[in-house]
Amino acid sequence: MRIKIFFLLVAVLGMMSSPGHSAESNAKFPGRDLYPEAATFELDEVFQKIGKIALVDVRSQYEFDTLRIKGATNLSITDKEFDEKLRTLRGSTENPIVFYCNGVTCHKSYQAVRRALFLKIENTFAYDAGIFSWAKAHPDQSVLLGRSPINPADIIEKDAFGSHLLGPNEFGAQIGDNTIVLDVRDRFQREAVGFFPGIERRIALDQADKLDKMLQKAKREDKTLLIYDEAGHQVQWLQYHLVDAGVKNYYFMKGGAKAYYDMLSGKDNKEKK
Repeated sequence: MRIKIFFLLVAVLGMMSSPGHSAESNAKFPGRDLYPEAATFELDEVFQKIGKIALVDVRSQYEFDTLRIKGATNLSITDKEFDEKLRTLRGSTENPIVFYCNGVTCHKSYQAVRRALFLKIENTFAYDAGIFSWAKAHPDQSVLLGRSPINPADIIEKDAFGSHLLGPNEFGAQIGDNTIVLDVRDRFQREAVGFFPGIERRIALDQADKLDKMLQKAKREDKTLLIYDEAGHQVQWLQYHLVDAGVKNYYFMKGGAKAYYDMLSGKDNKEKK
């Protein structure tokens, strides 16, 4: 309750004294209205201050390992030790701490600033244009699958991702002798519940070696991979690994396990009525 009250007060104060957000920038970055207390850095500001700021990637380890800003530190905001690690980071540098995540529709960078304020850690900012804008503008200061500089053409666009999506019903209908079904949720998300018992393989994204062996198996046996995660977001990062491994036949479940559960429970039909 005390934490909620603190965040409410911070938000109110932020609306009274916005950190330089113009109406135009707020329209481009709607998250700035939701987190008015979070001071922000623009893309060019981050580039100009490289070496004079502490860049912190607050996404998952898997996302960070796939594509990141060169020199950034990974400190996932979902890590239960986030507070402690952030305090340790502040103790090691007086430079501004700049958080970033995936971009406009991702609010983790703002949430990290909000958390820092609660912890009384000052001089923190959100670079809210995100990793994709950065990688396209500064490929020499980006790392893709451990390689740098990167080729901006290797950034997977929405259409290329969308062409590999199947709705939950269509996903299930595709299962056959020439397919391999992969549940890539972690053990906390999965909670021992699988949708295709006796058929699917369970390999979490952080099990890199096992996952790579499965990708090679599918490629070698010319089988189509049918892959689902929790909500349809994590598989976007897996696509980079699939492309890098030369796997061509693969599909993801649109909306992930949540969408499949909604279909089974009839929630989708109820919402359409």
